[in-house]
Amino acid sequence: MEDDAPLTRVRLSKAARQERIVAELRATPTLRVSELAEDLSVSTETIRRDLDELEARGLINRTYGGAVRGFEPEPAIAERHRLMVAERESIAAATARHVAHADALLIGGGATTTHVARRLAAERKDLVVITHSFGVATVLAANPTITVIMCPGRYNGREGCVFGAETLDYLRGFHANHAILGATGLTVDGPNDADVDAAAVYHAMVDRAAEVTIVADHTKFDRTALSIYAGWSQISRLITDAPPEGPLARALDRARVTVDIAGRR
Repeated sequence: MEDDAPLTRVRLSKAARQERIVAELRATPTLRVSELAEDLSVSTETIRRDLDELEARGLINRTYGGAVRGFEPEPAIAERHRLMVAERESIAAATARHVAHADALLIGGGATTTHVARRLAAERKDLVVITHSFGVATVLAANPTITVIMCPGRYNGREGCVFGAETLDYLRGFHANHAILGATGLTVDGPNDADVDAAAVYHAMVDRAAEVTIVADHTKFDRTALSIYAGWSQISRLITDAPPEGPLARALDRARVTVDIAGRR
């Protein structure tokens, strides 16, 4: 005899439920309490408590009736240089293949872009590079054929870069073959950065370059930071270490961004 009793959904533990909520916010920017309660088979009061706890831990931002993605903090540049080193070196090698001798480049600050600059210093000659990053400038200076032009501005020791109105005004005086930029995160809206001043510089670099390459490892996928500095329609190429998936992959495809997976030929 068949059992016609309805199937009951297994309830998740509190920890598993909260992990599910955070995962859902990576896929969609906003969630509502009522929808979460129905999906997870718990009361709206339980969901509200979960959201309050997740906000206290800095994982989400609460809104009236739901939650939105939390903004991603970013470690200082000195700490970032110790992370994902092999992946960044692989991305740097792949990026260098898209740069020709004697190109004019705009290179933004960051750990990954510093790896790129080091690879360019070893493999290319007669470049002209405009940058706001002392780290990028320092590693490029090892190659005497590369001309490094340093932007003026207000120095930020945490990032090893200059920012501000003087930096933006200076960048408006250049044209470049190529801009190479990092990011705090990559979402369906575009590359973003945790620092508003840095994002403004990257936005200016995007505007002054014929071609724009974003260099970022897979840990940046679906991370939300404060300031979106470009839409994907403005980006030529993403060089990363793993294939993007889901909504991010679809956004890149719609914008016809070339995705280059480092290590694959």
